[in-house]
Formats: sequence, C-alpha cells, structure tokens
Amino acid sequence: MIGIIPAAGAGARIQPLGYSKELLPVGSRVVNGIERPKAVAEYLVERMIAAGAEQICMVISAEKSDLVRYFAERDYAAQIFYVVQQKPQGLCDALFRAEAFARHHDQVLIGLPDTIWFPENAFLNATVGNNRADVSLVLFPADDPSQFDAVITDDSGYVTRVEVKQPDAASNWVWGAVTATGAAFHQLKLLWEARHREDEYLGHLLNAYIAAGGTVRGSAVGELYMDVGTLAGYRRALDHLRERDRKAGDQPDGIPRSEIA
Repeated sequence: MIGIIPAAGAGARIQPLGYSKELLPVGSRVVNGIERPKAVAEYLVERMIAAGAEQICMVISAEKSDLVRYFAERDYAAQIFYVVQQKPQGLCDALFRAEAFARHHDQVLIGLPDTIWFPENAFLNATVGNNRADVSLVLFPADDPSQFDAVITDDSGYVTRVEVKQPDAASNWVWGAVTATGAAFHQLKLLWEARHREDEYLGHLLNAYIAAGGTVRGSAVGELYMDVGTLAGYRRALDHLRERDRKAGDQPDGIPRSEIA
C-alpha cells in the first residue's frame, strides 16, 4: 500500500509564512521525550501509516526542501520519498507524478496535507476491497460544500457525480481523502492523458471516469474535516485540538490526543 501526498502548492491562501504551508504548527508531538510543535502534514502521514501504507510519496516543488528536512528528523514506519512537480499545474498533475510508483501497489491512499480530519481510521473504513469499487471517496460533512468537491451518491452509495466548488452544491458531503486500487489509479492517469490533461481538479476527472464505466463509491464515514490552508480553518483546528487535549487531560491516561493522533 502506498500513500500519495500532493504538497507542491504555494499555499497562497495563508501566505506569507516563511515556510511551506504543510509545516504549519498545529498541536504537538513528542520527540525523544520532548514536546514539540507538530506540522499539519504529519497528521495525514500518521493516518496513512495507520491504514497500512508502507511507502508515502510526497509530491513537492523544488522550493520545498524544508519538508524533506522536517520528515527526515525522525523515523516513520513507512518509507517517505519525494517527487518534484516542476510547475504548479493542478492537483491531477501532482498526483500522477507518483503514478509510476503507485501502479504496482494493491491500494493507493490519497490525502491533502493541509487538512486534519477525524476519525483517524477513516481510511480503513473506506477500504476499496470491502465495497466492490475501484475508487472510494472518504466523505466528510461540510458547512459550506461550495468550497470543496461535493459528492452525490445513489441509494447504494455509488457516486453519480462530483460537483467541483459549486455555489449551489446538491450535497453537504465532500471528499477529503481517496482510496483506489493501483490498477484504477493507473486507469485514471490514462484517462487524464486521453483528455489532454485538461482536468486540473480531481472531481472533474472522476466524473469522466464514472461516465466511462468506472465505479466510484462514496463512504460517509467522516465526522470532522478541517482545511488548515485558510486562516479561519487554521484557527478552527487549533481550537479543536486544544479542546481535545483538555478533554483527554481529564481521562485516566492523561495523554493529549493531538500528540497521538
């Protein structure tokens, strides 16, 4: 199993920072017994590893060497390696930079590194092998789905269409993570190529994939989805993790949840 993390974006919505947006400190982690700030991207890395990822490919721009330094600081239970996206050409272009590695895996996990979501095991709850679909979208409720890709499903949970950042979205469920078979991920890339790489957003490509006979399932297993790439989302994540830590401190073990998420 492999995880793909597209981390080449400039993060214009929350810059200037002086460092990559994926390294925004949210919550904390413990390194050699010392509590240190925890980068937002580390939450996704941990969720992928917990789901069984043995390799994680981060797609970065040439300017993001700080990401390499951060994740080289400690050992992870998965091999983390990097692929460079030379120019910012959208999410699909970033994801398929890793396709040569992902096609050989039984399963591919995809997530966005400037988000934090719960439950932590949402990847496992949406495993494609359990729902007879080539691609599975992990769905989360959103107060304002127009800011995301809203997902419409039929009564059996199969996706009929994805509405990309539509002001009048017909669903308040949005995809926050993706699982796919390696073969389906390869087919998605071939379809993207056949469409002259015109699809910048994954939602548009998924609509074409469904129209071509591909099966995509929506798994509404998510509880909370926080986009830390905006100032409002960043504040929300800080407040939420602080409250989780407070509640965890009242428990017998006293371990802050943000440290073990």
